[in-house]
Amino acid sequence: MTRRHRDLSRREAIALLGAAALTPLVRSARRGFAPDSSGPGFRIRTITVGTNLRSPSDTAPVEAALASLKRAQRVLTDAGYEVQTIRIATQPFLEEAGRGARADAVAALQALDRAVVAEHALLSIGPALAPDGDDPEFPAWAAELARTTRNLSFTVRVASLDRTASPRGVTAAGEAMVAIARATAGGIGNFRFAAAANVPAGTPFFPVAYHHGSDAVAVGLESPPLLSAAFAGANTLAEAKQRLTAVLESRLGPLERLVRQVARQDERAYGGIDVSPAPGKDASIGAAVEALTGVPFGSPSTLAGCAAITDVLKSLRVKTCGYSGLMLPVLEDPVLARRASEGRFSVRELLLYSSVCGTGLDVVPLPGDTPADQLAALIADVAALSTKLRKPLSARLFLVPGKAAGEMAHFDDPYLTDCVVMKAE
Repeated sequence: MTRRHRDLSRREAIALLGAAALTPLVRSARRGFAPDSSGPGFRIRTITVGTNLRSPSDTAPVEAALASLKRAQRVLTDAGYEVQTIRIATQPFLEEAGRGARADAVAALQALDRAVVAEHALLSIGPALAPDGDDPEFPAWAAELARTTRNLSFTVRVASLDRTASPRGVTAAGEAMVAIARATAGGIGNFRFAAAANVPAGTPFFPVAYHHGSDAVAVGLESPPLLSAAFAGANTLAEAKQRLTAVLESRLGPLERLVRQVARQDERAYGGIDVSPAPGKDASIGAAVEALTGVPFGSPSTLAGCAAITDVLKSLRVKTCGYSGLMLPVLEDPVLARRASEGRFSVRELLLYSSVCGTGLDVVPLPGDTPADQLAALIADVAALSTKLRKPLSARLFLVPGKAAGEMAHFDDPYLTDCVVMKAE
């Protein structure tokens, strides 16, 4: 391809992507695990079982859920799928609790955490404070829970299911993030805490997962290589979307039939597939977006590319659940982290992208001294966008202690990638 042809393709992509016109696309090869005809071409990020506890000390449902997850994991692994994690989500039994009951539950929650850690599983208790809950002790409680557990996630609901934003919830979430960053080494506890806006029950992804109703099972995916493969073989935007639809439906259909069978045999409801293409260190969603647009992530046409992918995800003929949109977790994706370090997008632009895609502000590295009111202002914007657009969004803001905006943050963690600290404005 000549330079003139490549530049023309980019101009056309920028001008016409959003209109879904027949736009020439730039083809590019990306590193990572590649889909092939002999396997599914994606990983199962999580099998998540939703269950109900009578109290925080009620371990029987957790034990039953763990047994169910082990069986499901064996079935899916035997069928050729790589299962990365197994997870349990409970009903939000602490959301309406008073501060005394919440404090009394800590020991039982620590015991539940030890139980799932021993089985290499994760646990989410969902919203732990009512949207309009007024508990000045909540930030300290949240920090203590994050400090004394390893695999337990929880949230604050900042926009409720009746689509109204919660000023008290926004404030509590910001204060909790500051407290958790101070209480946990490297601020790592904020990986397991988020502000959730209109996130529905049955979402399999953490930390926002929670359960409602009869016991159920759902799955979440790590599938960016499927997107890159579909885009690499396309010459127009329309063809790229058609190819992506065909690839995802052909690959997800067999998975859905198998999980439905597993759920039926275990007498659990089938919740669906969260088709969000969650990224990993060798499975970049940033690379997939760049394969579609032909330009570095954050350049003009990035918003249109995100919208095009989301259009496909929302139209798939499988039962979907949760976000089922585009995830852009900066610290979990090496291409996103690299583009952030190059200054190609800001926190405000991430919020703009979330208007047409999935999760909101996810694992965004911020200065360690960011005040709670500034975090609350960002969370309020996420809640407002969620309420206005009637879509699930969340804010998982990662304060990096000792680091200022523009400095490089390094992580000794298998799931996080090094990245420049971004401005919280």
